[in-house]
Amino acid sequence: MAAAVPTLTRFRLRPALRLILAALVLHLVLIQPNHPAAMTWGALRLFPLELPAILLGLIAVGQGRAGLILRRLLVAALAVIAALKTADFAMFTALARGFNPVSDLALIEAGLRLLTGSIGLALTVLAASAALIALAAVIALLWWATGVWAGAVAPRPLARSAVGAAAIVSGAIVIGEIGDTMGRWSLPYDPPGAAFTARVGVERWQSGRATLADLRAFEAAAARDPWAEAGPRLDLIDRDVIVVFVESYGRTSHDTALFADLHRATLEAGEADLAGRGLSMASGYLASPTRGGQSWLAHATLANGLWIDGQTRYGAALASGRRTLFHLAQEAGFHTAAVMPQITLDWPESLVMGFDTVLAAADLGYAGQNFNWVTMPDQFTYAAMDRLLREARPDDRPLFIQLATGTSHAPWVPVPEMVAWDDLGDGRIFDAMAAAGDPPDVVWRDRDRVRAQYRLAVDYALQAVLAYAARHAEDPPLMIVLGDHQAAGFVALDERPDVPIHVIGPAHLVERAMGWGLSPGLIPPQDAPVTPMDRMRDLILSSFTSAPPPGADS
Repeated sequence: MAAAVPTLTRFRLRPALRLILAALVLHLVLIQPNHPAAMTWGALRLFPLELPAILLGLIAVGQGRAGLILRRLLVAALAVIAALKTADFAMFTALARGFNPVSDLALIEAGLRLLTGSIGLALTVLAASAALIALAAVIALLWWATGVWAGAVAPRPLARSAVGAAAIVSGAIVIGEIGDTMGRWSLPYDPPGAAFTARVGVERWQSGRATLADLRAFEAAAARDPWAEAGPRLDLIDRDVIVVFVESYGRTSHDTALFADLHRATLEAGEADLAGRGLSMASGYLASPTRGGQSWLAHATLANGLWIDGQTRYGAALASGRRTLFHLAQEAGFHTAAVMPQITLDWPESLVMGFDTVLAAADLGYAGQNFNWVTMPDQFTYAAMDRLLREARPDDRPLFIQLATGTSHAPWVPVPEMVAWDDLGDGRIFDAMAAAGDPPDVVWRDRDRVRAQYRLAVDYALQAVLAYAARHAEDPPLMIVLGDHQAAGFVALDERPDVPIHVIGPAHLVERAMGWGLSPGLIPPQDAPVTPMDRMRDLILSSFTSAPPPGADS
């Protein structure tokens, strides 16, 4: 009899070990991070509130027909959410935002093409195959794990009922934690863990529904877009066009004494200088869809002619098939380009925005030091645009360029100074400036110092764009210069969404822009009308097209 004890022990341990391993599989899937910052050993200590609800539910239902249905639903849901969390991880890594299950589907093909261009077709196919194999392995492991726990049947009906009641209570705790975290209600106590995976599923479901609603509206707008029809567009423009978004340049630069004394003086001096060089100017105000950040919402609003005030609408616009200003400029015979010095990661969205050429930070040739979060001074960005586009000329078409400046982006520390254009070189002339002054973690302890740095940074941004216009006064491009948004409220001291817009160029083109509610010069009157930014696509098209289509905004 003594010799039989080890055999009996092994017999009892094997089912227990299977249960432990199966629970571990479910645990790892439930705590899978969806953000690079969460990929730490500490994540292993997270207790998933969904785990007891799943295990108890499987035990209560057992291996019958109901158990089979429950297992299928669980495996499908967990596999989908695991895939969504993986997509989140990739999107946060590349684009600093989460994955939208509706709008970002349109980017998968673009992302694969971008990856193919970066690492080659063979490695791209290998990577995609590995991802599919990994997903299949997760599904197989989940099916095995749920089967193990469904087989751990409670021996008596009363015990099974008790387990089922415990599963319901555990599920209620999951629902309560999700609602508490999402601000729907407040729990009387803090649960001993988090329902992270279930919350990701709920959030993506809600995001998908909201995106579908916006997508339907945007698709309707795209379908009735008069500019989508064939016909002349922008045929009254006889030169390059540069749309410049000046980062964090808001109406506060004109109306708030702390900033206006310096910024208005710079604009007044610039106006006199440019007028003396034979250029015309007109200015006004636009209402931006965003404040304090998310510049891409302003860029997309102007380009699409749609009010895009959040990430859901941004994704819907990308997926809608709407023809942007840059698509239409392409069709009108322009070579379109985006000059984006603050883009430091892959940007697959650009493939559906209508740009022939995209110049991100790494493409601009800057070899100097970064200015903290700012990759390079604006003056270098303008010079790089000239060198790579306006002088090199990708083809014989005129250029239609979007340029987004960076120097006036937070943290505004340090602020460069203008140098002689011929001395820019590869940007290392700025190294001493990049190392000057206190770092952001010191400056940002004092809000007055933050505002002082913001004041200087925006002024530099204005100096740079005015100097660029002056440099090309003999053969000027048409420049449409606008702010993307106001700075954060505690910095700007102005909660309005208004941003300035300036049109600079030859008189015959600037005159056509006066119908946008603009006034002559670089400083609009305080009572100037404020035009919503989503009207600008159609206003630009109508003003510079000899025969606008019926129904076009003008």
